[in-house]
Amino acid sequence: MTTLKETFRKLINSPFCISQKDKLTGNSPLYGGRGIYSFDLTSDLPDILMQKEDFNRQRIIIIMKLSDQIIASKNRIAIPVATYPGMELTGARVIDIVTNADQQVAAQIALRKECHAEFLLSAMDLSLEAEAFGAEVRMSDDEIPTVIGRLISTKEQAESLKIPKPGDKRTQVAIDVVKKLTQVGDGGKVLAGMIGPFSLAGRLFGVSEALVQTAEDPEVIEILLQKVTDFLIEYGRALKDAGAYGMVVAEPAAGLLSPRALGKYSSSYVKQIASALEDKDFSIILHNCAAKVMHLPFALESGVKVHHFGAPMDIVDALSKVPADTVLCGNLDPTASFCQLSREQLIEKTKGLLDATAQYPNFVISSGCDVPPGTPFNNMRAFFNTVEEFNTARA
Repeated sequence: MTTLKETFRKLINSPFCISQKDKLTGNSPLYGGRGIYSFDLTSDLPDILMQKEDFNRQRIIIIMKLSDQIIASKNRIAIPVATYPGMELTGARVIDIVTNADQQVAAQIALRKECHAEFLLSAMDLSLEAEAFGAEVRMSDDEIPTVIGRLISTKEQAESLKIPKPGDKRTQVAIDVVKKLTQVGDGGKVLAGMIGPFSLAGRLFGVSEALVQTAEDPEVIEILLQKVTDFLIEYGRALKDAGAYGMVVAEPAAGLLSPRALGKYSSSYVKQIASALEDKDFSIILHNCAAKVMHLPFALESGVKVHHFGAPMDIVDALSKVPADTVLCGNLDPTASFCQLSREQLIEKTKGLLDATAQYPNFVISSGCDVPPGTPFNNMRAFFNTVEEFNTARA
């Protein structure tokens, strides 16, 4: 008898499978009025398959969380955190990417077309949320923006800090990018991006100072954390409403905490965000490029089912420790591998990671963090081609 998982695999890789995000109806003129069936795989699929002998000739809308889709896929999925490498194809500068939605969209679409990327990601810019709160940001033509100085240094300042609205300052650029990417209409899944709560609090208070404060007198950090979490929930909702399929929440500073402190000052607040935003067709990918295996149990306390780790994480060891329904992504070093290795060296590095993780269906191969500007685009092509060849070889 065919198992439910095998049926998932056949459907999820079928040319007849479309996403719930396509918002199609049974009388869609695009498909000549043919029936389109919407159902939840976890409850309705077996009955529908028994009742519909011609189901394989129909367009089927599958409602699955991102983690389930990854696990059900017969292919190894590649989702490098990469927008800036697309600048080589469009001639844009970093300043264009972080201030102009059209320029960012053009770079991401160019990358998708050249590399056949399944996912479209908005650029990782971990300054724009802090800027919306009033932090000073240094910007230049060719470097990713950075926060300058400390906006908050006392409890009183934290208590009086005004929470911005989604769309304030450059957060509107990020919202517009998601809207425009979802209008591309070529089947690419759009992943929005925003900073995580502890990393945002650290940019407002100072990362080093925030780390010390959590150990000595955490009250001011807890005040800040709740304020930024309230903002991130509303900002995340705006990105979701713009059409995002999911969202990368970047918590790099949380990996600098002790494991228990990560659980207390990061995961508990990420859990609030996930509870408010996740549903059956919107998922969060929690990114932490500094975390190690010792942080893993406390990162899982967030309740998020898809985690993205950097080079410090022993990804094979981590995969052996997480539940089978939890997806881990990573973790080729974005600078040491994508940027500095030759094409041939990157191919060997990619093959090594693919082979080491081959037994785990709950793995997504990726960069360990944001692939930086100046990365040779031939290396991006080589990465995607290597993954494609790996999938072909084991088909």
